Amino acid sequence: MAARIPAEERLTNLVVALMATEIGLTKQQILDNVSGYRQRAEAGTRSDALEKMFERDKDELRSLGVPIETIGDAADPNDLREARYRIPQAEYDLPSDIEFSPAELAVLQLAGSVWSAESVSGDAQSGVRKIRALGIDGDEPIIGFAPRITARDAAFSPLQDAIERSRVVSFDYLKPGEDAPRRRRVRPLALVDYEARWHVFGVDVDAEEDRTFLLSRIVGDVRVSSQSFDPALRDGAGDRALAGLERVASENSALLEITPGTEAALRLGRRATSAPQGINVPFVDLHILADELASYGPEVRVVEPAPLRDAVISRLRAVAELHTDEEEAR
Repeated sequence: MAARIPAEERLTNLVVALMATEIGLTKQQILDNVSGYRQRAEAGTRSDALEKMFERDKDELRSLGVPIETIGDAADPNDLREARYRIPQAEYDLPSDIEFSPAELAVLQLAGSVWSAESVSGDAQSGVRKIRALGIDGDEPIIGFAPRITARDAAFSPLQDAIERSRVVSFDYLKPGEDAPRRRRVRPLALVDYEARWHVFGVDVDAEEDRTFLLSRIVGDVRVSSQSFDPALRDGAGDRALAGLERVASENSALLEITPGTEAALRLGRRATSAPQGINVPFVDLHILADELASYGPEVRVVEPAPLRDAVISRLRAVAELHTDEEEAR
């Protein structure tokens, strides 16, 4: 059985191999020697299947901005039967004035590795490969395990693409209490994770004002238009977005009574401050916090504000009624 070398590792090995040669490597040399292809060849994978895999990998790397050069026969440049492949270091290396310590490289590698494949952008993947291709073993111990970051919101990928391309987007956005979503046109500047939920920060085109939108409230597809905007607008946008969310949270606080030793005590306690009657938890969105608090059931009781208490009670009643209806239907 072929050794299970992840595709990401195989692509990285290919980049390193093609950077390490001046004269280039033939396709057969790559298939015989580069880890990821070699193991499959040794396990009996047919040569034509390996060649197709290499062609796909080569196309993917080029789509990510890796400058793979094809060197044909000097007498007949169009004859690619014995073509050699290489990556010119001058075109792929990081700028010469950038240096990293082993600890900094370890942090960069960790930052790249925590993103799941479906969430990371092409530019980010290319950056991670450049870091790995520096030849650092990455044995600087900085953390015992690598977390995983995924983006479950369907709006994440098109918004990320629009940010990287500096394109205006439009989407339908449903706010709590409204009967129907409203169309928004936005210059998206940054995606930020706050309190385990993704937000997009940008400029509302119609209002010409900064706005932050919760991705889970985007209804339907995000439409990326051909209208562009100045990429310089993205500078510092993530910091501005987080500062705005922190400011809103500092102006809203919930007084809660929590049962010690429960999941609610563990999760809410991380972002709370002590109060004579319980804990104070800052929040950005009353409805989001109500959803969370209702999920803890009897482990938490809302003292104030009253609108938050009412929202939690409403959610708990809806759950109770649903279970009552299910029992009566049996």
